[in-house]
Amino acid sequence: MITEKEKMIAGEYYLAGDPVLVKDRRKSKNLLHRLNVTEYRVTKKAREILKELIPNAGANLYIEPPFFCDYGYNISCGENVYFNVNCVVLDCAKVTIGSNVFFAPGVQLYTATHPLDAELRKTLENALPITIGDDCWIGGNSVICPGITIGNGCVIGAGSVVTKDIPDNSLAVGNPAKVIRKLNV
Repeated sequence: MITEKEKMIAGEYYLAGDPVLVKDRRKSKNLLHRLNVTEYRVTKKAREILKELIPNAGANLYIEPPFFCDYGYNISCGENVYFNVNCVVLDCAKVTIGSNVFFAPGVQLYTATHPLDAELRKTLENALPITIGDDCWIGGNSVICPGITIGNGCVIGAGSVVTKDIPDNSLAVGNPAKVIRKLNV
């Protein structure tokens, strides 16, 4: 029998109120409180909290508090990833982030989505993975929607809402974000 957690990670409809998922979110929120409030400075304790919250991170993950996520364990980062203040990662599905990726303040990554049908939406939700390649810069207050892939070497302009995949080495801006030019490689 497939669990609600397995359904969530697979992108199928699932019950967010499932006791296992509620427990996992509570654990994440407790770790985030410690990270955002108690261990605000870069300390050995803060690094331990990050390792427990986001166990699939490469070297030099740096998060400027406050930071928010649903689970943490669905976030995978390469090396040298930087989140500035007030970033949100709704990681109900996998969020894969390459190396040398920088998130400006207020960036939001949403894997969570909901059925369009009002009756289904009352009880079920689903999530689609997000992938961000190496060497990307995501501008302040940008929103990355569920199921999006951003290629290597991309820049997403501040305030953009990314609703479609962005190919490698592109500058994308706007709402919805559109590629306005290719970047020199």
